[in-house]
Amino acid sequence: MADYLSESDPGTRILRRCDELAAISRPGTGVTRLYLTGEHRAAMELVSRWMREAGMTVHTDHAANVIGRYPPAAGGRNGSLLLGSHIDSVIDAGKYDGPLGVIAAIDCIAVLNGEGRRLPFGIEILAFGDEEGTRFGTTLIGSRAVAGTLTPQDLAIRDKDNISVETALRTFGLDPNALASAARSPGDVLAYVELHIEQGPVLEGEDLPVGVVTAINAQTRKVVTLKSEANHAGTVPMRLRHDPFLAAAEIALALEKTASGIPDAVGTVGQVDVRPGASNVIPGSVTMSLDMRARTDALLRRLTAAMDGEIERIAQARGVGLEVEPMLETKAAPCSPGLIGQLDRAIGGSGIKPLHLPSGAGHDGMAMNALGPIAMLFVRCKGGVSHSPLESVTAGDVTIAANVLRDFIIGFDPEKS
Repeated sequence: MADYLSESDPGTRILRRCDELAAISRPGTGVTRLYLTGEHRAAMELVSRWMREAGMTVHTDHAANVIGRYPPAAGGRNGSLLLGSHIDSVIDAGKYDGPLGVIAAIDCIAVLNGEGRRLPFGIEILAFGDEEGTRFGTTLIGSRAVAGTLTPQDLAIRDKDNISVETALRTFGLDPNALASAARSPGDVLAYVELHIEQGPVLEGEDLPVGVVTAINAQTRKVVTLKSEANHAGTVPMRLRHDPFLAAAEIALALEKTASGIPDAVGTVGQVDVRPGASNVIPGSVTMSLDMRARTDALLRRLTAAMDGEIERIAQARGVGLEVEPMLETKAAPCSPGLIGQLDRAIGGSGIKPLHLPSGAGHDGMAMNALGPIAMLFVRCKGGVSHSPLESVTAGDVTIAANVLRDFIIGFDPEKS
């Protein structure tokens, strides 16, 4: 750890570790590190080592989350301040979405431990195994396990290779029947605070290195399957076709139109699977993902209700079979005004104007909100680009963010959170 801290600039040493973790990836462009894979295991081992070097005790729960604990000073209070983020990724991701928050939190503990400093409360860093949901199509498996909100239905969800979450956990050496042991009691959690890249352009537009999140938007994900009979592309007249791909295209356009008409709402079709997938065959089935988000629960309900009606109308009009499978539904997660105020003071102490902004992206705080107050510190990213190899932050901004997070930790007052 002395070697690590011999680099005096936090941003430089944190980004160096981001590079090291990013090297653990499936071959290809960007970072691809999916839940319960060999890459995930290697990342867990590396993060565990960094936690131990920082002075923490480390364990892994049965959801494949890595948890490091830094104990309180003698006579300290019960409960812990939880920090962290996720270490899984989307396909062809950048280096910082998730890992930056884990590594910056470890850096803060390394500095405290190097100073021989303990605080009146315990600190735990959580490196969640699944936030993105890339492998199984549902998100927040890691943090929902900690929050105690995973269901048997979640364990039955299957990936593209027809492997269920339950089977993948067992293959990974974990016990799905012991997932309840990962759940934390609200009485054990003083707060959950996450440092994360903004994934948007607001901070860059304001020329600010950091900002404070006010709330995480509500989100719904569904998988829509449209079915008919595959047939020859050259022999079936257009008027006699029941083409599920055309129904899917119409649904995608309806989502664009509907979301555009609702304030602070967005809708995305990110995956389309056309079967049998031959150029000279009218498709027999199409499976598509729908991701819908809004600033409030009420606005999201308005969007999803409108789209439910559109999907049924389009499928009926085109004469195709319809199946709709809900994959995720999360409520808007407001951040604690008390924690926002404490982050504001830490930012102000660095001579920076505090800026408040919502998060349109989902985060582990959406699940952790069930356990206690949450807060998020955003870090500026170049062009607002994320979920891409072009994702970029500067060492200077990361230094400021790490110093703000460390000042927040030192000054953290559970009674005002």
